[in-house]
Formats: sequence, C-alpha cells, structure tokens
Amino acid sequence: MKVALCFIISYENSLNKLAIWKQWIKHNADIINVYFHYDIEKPIEDEWIQRHALPKSEIVSTSYYHVVPAYLQVMKYALSKDIANTWFVMLTDSCAPIVSPKKFRHIFFRENAASIISWRRAWWNVFIQKRANLRLVPESYRLGNDPWFILTKTDVERCLFFSQERNDLFTLVCRGGLANESIFAIILKYVGTLSNVKNEITHVCNWAQMSSPTSPYVFRHGNTEENTFINTAINKHNFAFFARKIDKTFPDETLMNIITQNTLNESKYVATFTILSNFFIVFCSVLLAIQFAEWVVNCTI
Repeated sequence: MKVALCFIISYENSLNKLAIWKQWIKHNADIINVYFHYDIEKPIEDEWIQRHALPKSEIVSTSYYHVVPAYLQVMKYALSKDIANTWFVMLTDSCAPIVSPKKFRHIFFRENAASIISWRRAWWNVFIQKRANLRLVPESYRLGNDPWFILTKTDVERCLFFSQERNDLFTLVCRGGLANESIFAIILKYVGTLSNVKNEITHVCNWAQMSSPTSPYVFRHGNTEENTFINTAINKHNFAFFARKIDKTFPDETLMNIITQNTLNESKYVATFTILSNFFIVFCSVLLAIQFAEWVVNCTI
C-alpha cells in the first residue's frame, strides 16, 4: 500500500516549502509516490520536481476557475504508474505538512480503506452564484466539498468512470466554475458512497479571515495567532495532515516545530498495551486458578 501525493502547481512550478516537503517525504519514501501537474508554459527549475513531473503529453489546460481536468489527469496518471497507490492526496504549491511523518504513516496504515473529504450542502445561494451550476442539477446534488482531500483508489476510479459515463452532468457542473468544490461530493453521491467517506478535513484552512473572495487566509508570519490556529485545528481534527495556504515567508523553523510537536502519541498506545497486557495476565491467572481448583476437587473425590 502506498500514498500518491498529487500536486497541482502553476505559479512558479514549485512548492512554497519545497525543502520541508523533501525532508518530510524522505522519512516515508517506501510508501510515498509523488506526482506534479504543472504549467507547461513555465520552466521547472527544481530537479526533484522535474523528476516527479507528469510527461508534457499528460498535462491538460487548466485555470483557477476550471481546475478539475488537472485533478483527474494527475489521478489517472498516478493510478496507472503504481497499482500499489491506495490513497490519493490532492495538494497545491501552498500546502505544507503539519504532522510528523510517523503520525501520518500510522494513520495511513490504519485508515487507508476510507476516503477523507469534508462535504455538506452547498453553503452559497445556488440561484445567485453560478459556481458549479448547482441551480441546474437536482437538489440532492447541490453539494459542496473541500477542494483538497484524500480519496481511495476505488473512489478515484469512480471519479474517472463518472467523467465518462455521466459526461453530461460532469460537463454541466464543471462549466459553472470552481467545480472542484462540488464535483467530487456529487460523484460520490451519484455512486452511492458519499455516506461512507470520513467527513473530515485533511487540510487546515482559515476561511474566517479570507485573503480574497475565493481564497482562505495566507499564513505568513508564524506568530502566536497563526501557530495557535494551526495547532488547535490539528487537535480538533483527527485527519488534519496539511495546512493551506502557507506562504514562502512562513518561518521554516516554526513549521518544523509544528510538525515535530504533532507526532504520534506513543505514550497513549503504550498505556493501552499495558492495560490490555495486565488484563490478559489477570484473566489467565484466574482461569488457571479455576482449573486448578477443579483438579483438586476431582482428586479429592
């Protein structure tokens, strides 16, 4: 089983926290594959990104409002390159890891059978805002999802199948713009598996202080306020593995401290193991005592 980190980058064809990503991935290199969908009109300066970039023939035209084709293309490519890919993690250039590699690995092996995507009923007026053309679809499909998430291999296959099998509905939603914030919940609703996903966030964002009408807050300073927001979100959400948007100016040392602090709570598992072990010992002792007593009674008779 492996994790496919699927990056969609464009602005500079790089990652804001490239060095930290390389270090973080290195710790789990045996279970992580990396893929980059990029802007073909711009050069890729980093050799590591170039090595993990999709071939130019696999790159599709995309834009801020119409990015779904890039999602499906990088998913399809990752699916074909390694059959062991089990989790497909969607990421951007402004995403950064915020938990330790050990914690991520542990949760992956425990939860890899489930997709993790936060979704709910559309939170905007679908008759005023044309995003995803939700006013034109049945009411049960008027859904919204976080644009960055984790899907299982099976759900990725369902998304790719839906784009062909129900191309009419797929195209209708995508033409509305910002479809990446609806189409994946719609697809899983259509195939009847939306209720099976873990409805949780995987990427921490601050939507309360938006940087633009369509973008969340940009973490730039690494100050107490920003650190508290990120750490609080990690403690609140079991699958908060990444943060977005992390600016280049966010201090690397601060980000590494966040990653280091949010690691696997091994003491909790040791305590649980100790309790279970003690229970087993007591249970076996009582069982042996009962058997010994029965043997003594039988001998006396």
